[in-house]
Amino acid sequence: MTQSLKMALKSLAGNKLRALLTMLGIIIGVLALVVLVSLVNGATSTVTDSVSSLGSNLLTVTISDDKGDPIKLDTLTEWSKEEDIGQIAPSASATATIKYGSDSDSITVYGTTPSYYDVEELNLVLGRFLKTTDVDNNNYICVINETTATDLIGYLDCVGEEISLDGMKFTVAGVLEDDDSSLTSVFSSGSMVAYIPYTTLLRLSSSVSTDITEFYVSAADGSDTDTAETAITALLMERFEEDEDAFTVSSQNVLEDTVSSITSILTGLLGGIAAISLIVGGIGIMNIMMVTVTERTREIGIRKAIGATRGVILRQFLMEAVVLCMIGCAIGIFLSWIVLQLASVVASSLSMSFAMNGRVVLISIVFCFIIGIVFGLYPANKAAKMKPIDALHYGG
Repeated sequence: MTQSLKMALKSLAGNKLRALLTMLGIIIGVLALVVLVSLVNGATSTVTDSVSSLGSNLLTVTISDDKGDPIKLDTLTEWSKEEDIGQIAPSASATATIKYGSDSDSITVYGTTPSYYDVEELNLVLGRFLKTTDVDNNNYICVINETTATDLIGYLDCVGEEISLDGMKFTVAGVLEDDDSSLTSVFSSGSMVAYIPYTTLLRLSSSVSTDITEFYVSAADGSDTDTAETAITALLMERFEEDEDAFTVSSQNVLEDTVSSITSILTGLLGGIAAISLIVGGIGIMNIMMVTVTERTREIGIRKAIGATRGVILRQFLMEAVVLCMIGCAIGIFLSWIVLQLASVVASSLSMSFAMNGRVVLISIVFCFIIGIVFGLYPANKAAKMKPIDALHYGG
């Protein structure tokens, strides 16, 4: 085996350019396979982390038909006492005109309750969030995000300042961090956002109903999302006459599973395309090995005449095909590493990084080894089956 390897390397060294061109198909195939799959995995990891940051402990409930028995704030307070349910926060929104001094702009106003802060895992920079007394007394206070504070008011430490929302005076009670860690932040990133008591929003906007049609639910401590989903679904089914079409309960886990499913399919498709490139490279290796066998026919005849067995000849040419594939594979993996490093630098501004997938590298190595054997077997067998007299007579 060692002797066959040495002879294979010597043969390839004698035709460097031809060997390099022959390996090109394998190099491109491995490069495509490793880079494409690693890029997809890197993007998937970033997307999954972003989805997870929205809160895997969060359930979103949307009511489409209240069956004449609408949900009110008192209903949510009662449901939040259930064993497997943590906190429940309603959510309604309206667009308003915000004014501070002579400056004005458009802002999205969310009406909710104190539970919203914990359910959505918000972060305060200054001040406080809404309190129960604010909701009970319809207080005209608001909590704004950093973008609103800096872009409209002009500075972050604006707690206590008065702003106007559609002509109504509101006092700024707190400033929230713009961290894109909640569903609201994701869909309003870079925009002005204000949170006010749910009851106050009813006065601010005539388009908002006292009937709650959307609310968020978190799982209780020691419980999980699935258990909380089962509990809230049971309550909704009981209230809405066992009509499962009257409402929708969705979780971030569903979104994560969907993202994972899509990227798995994409990875498979890209891997399949890259595998075709490897097969094309294998055909190129078979072609050049056929040429090599023809060129070395007399050598084969001489080796057989002095006692080389069919197995020795077969092993020699098969080894050459495998070595061609494996060298091409090694070069392809090295180039893949370089490409992924460059891609990570380019995508660093998007908080994305791409690492070489060890599993894909292993698959590439195994696949290249198999290609070397499969596509090298026919030329090697052809060389091994030659009769010494015919081989010596060739070109003679």
